[in-house]
Amino acid sequence: MDQYDGDEDYMPQEDDWDRDLLLDPAWEKQQRKTFTAWCNSHLRKAGTQIENIEEDFRDGLKLMLLLEVISGERLAKPERGKMRVHKISNVNKALDFIASKGVKLVSIGAEEIVDGNAKMTLGMIWTIILRFAIQDISVEETSAKEGLLLWCQRKTAPYKNVNIQNFHISWKDGLGFCALIHRHRPELIDYGKLRKDDPMTNLNTAFDVAEKYLDIPKMLDAEDIISTLRPDEKAVMTYVSCYYHAFSGKQKAETAANRICKVLAVNQENEQLMEDYEKLASDLLEWIRRTIPWLENRLPENTMQAMQQKLEDFRDYRRLHKPPKVQEKCQLEINFNTLQTKLRLSNRPAFMPSEGKMVSDINNAWGNLEGAEKGYEEWLLNEIRRLERLDHLAEKFRQKAAIHEAWTEGKEEMLQKRDYETASLSEIKALLKKHEAFESDLAAHQDRVEQIAAIAQELNELDYYDSPSVNARCQRICDQWDALGALTQKRSEALQRTEKLLETIDQLYLEFAKRAAPFNNWMEGAMEDLQDTFIVHTIEEIQGLSTAHEQFKATLPEADKERQAILGIHNEIAKIVQTYHVNMAGTNPYTTINPQEINAKWDKVRQLVPQRDQALIEEHARQQNNERLRRQFANQANVIGPWIQTKMEEIGRISIEMHGTLEDQLTHLRQYEKSIVNYKPKIDQLEGDHQLIQEALIFDNKHTNYTMEHIRVGWEQLLTTIARTINEIENQILTRDAKGISQEQLNEFRASFNHFDRKRTGIMDAEDFKTCLISMGYNLGENEFSRIMSIVDPNRMGIVTFQAFIDFMSRETADTDTADQVMASFKVLAGDKNYILADELRRELPPDQADYCIARMAPYTGPDGVPGALDYMSFSTALYGESDL
Repeated sequence: MDQYDGDEDYMPQEDDWDRDLLLDPAWEKQQRKTFTAWCNSHLRKAGTQIENIEEDFRDGLKLMLLLEVISGERLAKPERGKMRVHKISNVNKALDFIASKGVKLVSIGAEEIVDGNAKMTLGMIWTIILRFAIQDISVEETSAKEGLLLWCQRKTAPYKNVNIQNFHISWKDGLGFCALIHRHRPELIDYGKLRKDDPMTNLNTAFDVAEKYLDIPKMLDAEDIISTLRPDEKAVMTYVSCYYHAFSGKQKAETAANRICKVLAVNQENEQLMEDYEKLASDLLEWIRRTIPWLENRLPENTMQAMQQKLEDFRDYRRLHKPPKVQEKCQLEINFNTLQTKLRLSNRPAFMPSEGKMVSDINNAWGNLEGAEKGYEEWLLNEIRRLERLDHLAEKFRQKAAIHEAWTEGKEEMLQKRDYETASLSEIKALLKKHEAFESDLAAHQDRVEQIAAIAQELNELDYYDSPSVNARCQRICDQWDALGALTQKRSEALQRTEKLLETIDQLYLEFAKRAAPFNNWMEGAMEDLQDTFIVHTIEEIQGLSTAHEQFKATLPEADKERQAILGIHNEIAKIVQTYHVNMAGTNPYTTINPQEINAKWDKVRQLVPQRDQALIEEHARQQNNERLRRQFANQANVIGPWIQTKMEEIGRISIEMHGTLEDQLTHLRQYEKSIVNYKPKIDQLEGDHQLIQEALIFDNKHTNYTMEHIRVGWEQLLTTIARTINEIENQILTRDAKGISQEQLNEFRASFNHFDRKRTGIMDAEDFKTCLISMGYNLGENEFSRIMSIVDPNRMGIVTFQAFIDFMSRETADTDTADQVMASFKVLAGDKNYILADELRRELPPDQADYCIARMAPYTGPDGVPGALDYMSFSTALYGESDL
């Protein structure tokens, strides 16, 4: 094979030319038609054409002619001989010319073209189309295939139901071709009448219009595009490139017109920007000229209210008036810069504003404005601070003076009181502490008095207008302060003398309280314990209470000694008060207990002790009787409980194990039932003992783990179990007799059931039952297993009893016999054939039975489509239904 290498300055050939795709007959057909039409669209300019693309290019003559037409250049003189060597020479000249245009030909040699290799010939033509029809397409910095695709997307973007993403399936509905034509020649196609669901009409419309009015030959067949899942990309790209070249001339003219309109629009826009700049600059400079004198007015005000109004006016200026002007200034600079940029890009002279309206002039005026603004703001703030200082000092003086005067109100009267003469020691100490707190508070207020004087002095120095009233008030506060100091010292001395007089009596009061309180608590606790209602349940508990009571009685003599000592302290206090004529206000401040109360409680304790002795003796006798009842109940319950459990286990073994016939098992169970019924008197006796325990309010019994409730539940379960088991055996006997099941079959059913009853509960869950069926040869799907479970477990409890298992197995056996009978009947009626005719049924069966069968067979069709001729499966389905056989 010849290899042609050249500059790869166009779309890579091998990426777009996949030779394996040519093996698809549909694509090869499309490429033959398209490439042939494309070649003829150029060859007709030289007065010739081709019919068969791989045959007509074999001698190389028309191939060289095609290249001369599409390139506009002359190739080397062709060989006119008919021999193979002449043909190869001509084809090589054509291939050399293609390679000279920068095309890299891979695996395409002259021999394949001369030999009529369709795959190689189509590949060569596609390479020529890429180089001379598609490579030079350029749209928005993209070229070749991507450029052509982008051009299609730009042109069809406004059209409904058109979305060009590739050169195959995006064109199947034909709307893409129609959109390209309508975009450039809207008078040729009524696009609004086209429908996306009618691709045949759309494609034929586009192909016919393009051929008739645009001189683009019909290179594609609508039928081929619609019937092909993915139209050939190269065929579609070749045909679309013809649209591009057909409309490119018109597009260039439109581009030139658009360019002129754009230049005019830019000029108009620039002129408008110039006018806007001049007007905006004039307005802004005029506003600055009017505002600066207002900001330079520094006439001070005498009142804070007037200065606050000036400040509020200035804030309105900052918040409301200036921000729009800042925005105008910013917009002015933006417009100026934008205008200069547009003029520079348009190669126009720069814009020169009127005199005094340059950006620099505006910036200078704005700078003067901000300077005046800054000075005005500083002056306003300084004046406000000065007035605020004076007002603040005056208000501070009034507040501190008012607070001090409110604090001193009533203080002189309080210091002159003689309340300590009738006070107790605790009250004297409280008065002393209160007085000490007052002295501390008085010292703390010294700083406030000094601050009041200092503020008054500063107001005088600043020439405050109301200084005389301030000075008078300050003098009153200082005089009152000196008087309070003298009264405070006098009251402190009187309180200290009275305190010493009452301390001796107070010590005795305290001693009485310290000893009386715990003794009183002991007596109250003793009375509470002696009267407390005790609840015991055992002998041990009542013995413990008796021991504690004896220990308490042993402490009574020592308690009587403590009582006499406490009463002696009280007598000593009374002697001191009488001797020194002390004015005692009230009783003992440390306790509310008095001697009369102590004596009364002591007498009460002495009365309660014998009453407690009698109550303990009676409770001890009652607990002895309760212990006897516990042991009596436990002895019987410990025998009955295990007996019930043993019987339950024996019945369970009888129902599961297979010893003897069902009748033997039934006889054995009825004997068990009789023995259980005979045990009932022992249960009744235990109920009587339990009633005695309840009447005695006994709630626990350490001698047994069985309660009467356990015994009752076990007895009821035992009766229920024996009755249910007998019933199950009776049902099994009925099933055996009704279904004709032998004892051996029953034993097999029981063995299978017991084997898969893993929990040994006498029932199988769904999973155990499914495993059992599989082991017996059932081929179960989910639907079939669900059907079987609906039979054996109609209540959907998820369990299978042995009785349900027997019923199911006996039914399955009966169904097998029915299937055998159906097969035998079919063989008799069909004879040597594998189907039955309606006439045969009428001949072999009584009339009424034959009519019944034929009516059931009517919906079915037998072999070879013969109505009413049924094979075995159709015959059995017609007679018995699909679910039975």
